[in-house]
Amino acid sequence: QVQVVESGGGLVQAGGSLTLSCAASGRTFNRDAIGWFRQAPGKEREFVAAISWTHGSSLYADFVKGRFTISRDNAKNTVYLRMNNLEPEDTAVYYCAAGFRPSNGALDYAPWGQGTQVTVSS
Repeated sequence: QVQVVESGGGLVQAGGSLTLSCAASGRTFNRDAIGWFRQAPGKEREFVAAISWTHGSSLYADFVKGRFTISRDNAKNTVYLRMNNLEPEDTAVYYCAAGFRPSNGALDYAPWGQGTQVTVSS
């Protein structure tokens, strides 16, 4: 069974940066993608970015606007989400999940990690 674990969340001031990590383990051979999603209080979970382990092709949500960059280190089985110029509206729990291919649909991913909190103060 594939497992994913997020880390790297925290408190940052507006305009600051954070890098989230998603470490994958287990039988990952049939999961070629990692996706990042986020959920703010009172809001639905929304897609942020996704990347293919094999090709490195990536997919971003429109609101990222060039502020976020997703990357992977295949040797470490880890995907990173670098977030720059953070805004208070980016405050949310960020989740990573394993998928068959990069997709912006939450239903295309399983399993999910427990999430890591990102709080951006104004």
